[in-house]
Amino acid sequence: MKLRTVTATRYVTPLREGGSLPAIVEADDDGMYVLKFRGAGQGAKSLIAELMVGEMARSIGLPVPEIVFIDLNPDLARTEPDPEIQDLIRASAGLNLALDYLPGSITFDPVAGTADAELASRIVWLDAYATNVDRTARNANMLVWHRNLWLIDHGAALYFHHTWTNYLQRSKDRFPAIKDHVLLRFATELEAVDSKMSEQLTPQVIESLVNLIPESWLVENTPFSQPDEHRSAYIEYLYARLEQPRHFLEEAIRARPLAL
Repeated sequence: MKLRTVTATRYVTPLREGGSLPAIVEADDDGMYVLKFRGAGQGAKSLIAELMVGEMARSIGLPVPEIVFIDLNPDLARTEPDPEIQDLIRASAGLNLALDYLPGSITFDPVAGTADAELASRIVWLDAYATNVDRTARNANMLVWHRNLWLIDHGAALYFHHTWTNYLQRSKDRFPAIKDHVLLRFATELEAVDSKMSEQLTPQVIESLVNLIPESWLVENTPFSQPDEHRSAYIEYLYARLEQPRHFLEEAIRARPLAL
């Protein structure tokens, strides 16, 4: 598993609806990307969650825009009139993360929109596994592009890594926040998709996902003395979360009637 690396060449516009103030940028491959700044919000931890959960979704066949590493030159701040954005660009110099910009896409409308039962069940399963608190009616973090759903914005997932205390014990979290998932009412096949989803997340897949994390992101606000120890902790947590009984699945099934 490998990601491309591009270089940002032009800052286009901020996306102010995002809490961490992501931006549309142009890169040296002439592509347009939604840039997630390392210097924003929760810093590298948000990018790690974005990277791992986004690529995890892709590895099990869910639709996610291409994710790339993107190098950001702080000199791009000179052409930006907003001091807040100038500071953000300078604070994010170096390696960041970006998603392919989907022109013409629209935000999924939970009132008017529907979702296929199997697809909804797979998305709910993944978000419960990855403890993604940010796929709610208030903020669906899904786009409709060419009539298909696309998953975006996974930076709030894997919230366990904001404090590593008792992380293996916390891998058994039932994740009660799944009750607010925007697709839970459509997810009628949770039990049916469980075995396939868990089987697809093999040790090789999990390890390859963790190995994508740049070493420079593993040295910020961490209790671990070495990056390899940090990677091993992610692997241990993700392995443990897949062990039976999967309490996150039980919780999603229990909460589903309440979402109807």
